[in-house]
Amino acid sequence: MAVEFKDYYEILGVPRTATDEEIKRAFRKLARKYHPDVATDKKAAEEKFKEINEAYEVLGNPENRRRYDELGAQWRATGGFQPPPGAQQRAWRFTSGPGRTAGFQFEFDGTGFSDFFEQFFGRSSPFSGFRDYAEPEEFADQTGFDRSFSQDGANVAGSIMVTLEEVLHGAVREVSLRWTNPTTGQTETRSFRVRISPGVREDQLIRVPGKGQEGVGGGRPGDLLLRVKLAKHPDFEVRGSDLYYQLPLAPWEAALGTTVTVPTLDGSVSIRVPPGTSSGQHLRVRGRGLPTGPKGARGDFYVTISIQVPPHTSTRERALWEQLARTSSFDPRSR
Repeated sequence: MAVEFKDYYEILGVPRTATDEEIKRAFRKLARKYHPDVATDKKAAEEKFKEINEAYEVLGNPENRRRYDELGAQWRATGGFQPPPGAQQRAWRFTSGPGRTAGFQFEFDGTGFSDFFEQFFGRSSPFSGFRDYAEPEEFADQTGFDRSFSQDGANVAGSIMVTLEEVLHGAVREVSLRWTNPTTGQTETRSFRVRISPGVREDQLIRVPGKGQEGVGGGRPGDLLLRVKLAKHPDFEVRGSDLYYQLPLAPWEAALGTTVTVPTLDGSVSIRVPPGTSSGQHLRVRGRGLPTGPKGARGDFYVTISIQVPPHTSTRERALWEQLARTSSFDPRSR
């Protein structure tokens, strides 16, 4: 099954020379536009949001970006995308049973990631260093073996993108696993439901028993192992069970104090900013973070203050700033 190359730079609308900050800004702009909570066409927006997240999962990580740039250096060459030697079929190659080896290349639907991502950046890609399935080479060269031999099926490993809303409320996802049977040459598909529990964490494994490779000679089927990758949110940063939101303030708001409304995952809240608040200071809202476990307890929501100076000032505004400079005795360098 051929894998289509994904142009992540094109998806985010940035050149290949884009800086890390330009990539981050492009992601946030697109993620806000296509977030399912704000889009009219939620189904189309959800697919676009996942595509944007996948692109940022790669380009927003320096090591992944380096590997991607090496991988795609010649992708526009004649003949189309050519992966590195040996990488094309390595991601999901399993031993089919005693006496012969067959290439089972599995593809997923419903996980939020493309086959391209899964092949080269997912849980069992040749770059990940993760091998969670057995390849019993001792059987590969045997022409005669005990027909009564029983072998359990191998585990199938992949990634699943989980939004913060799903972390908060839980979800049930429809997932399908597709492969080409090496004996018949026919494409086979197995569909099932995956339950995402509230409070699931980054890199946590969701195990679906019996949904991996089928066993041989009455052996048990392997399991499906899905590694959770939390979808990046345009506004919130995740730290354990806590959420962080950056709140820009004007200098006078920080100096005089103010009350502002900020978004959270489950509705807006009013935040009182006390007079004399400094840039980088955290204001906490208890219990508005992510679930800490199945019993309903939640982490906290932190508002990080970012004081912004006007980039341009009118003549009147400049005169007021100058008056403040002459009047104020505050010297930040003396502290």
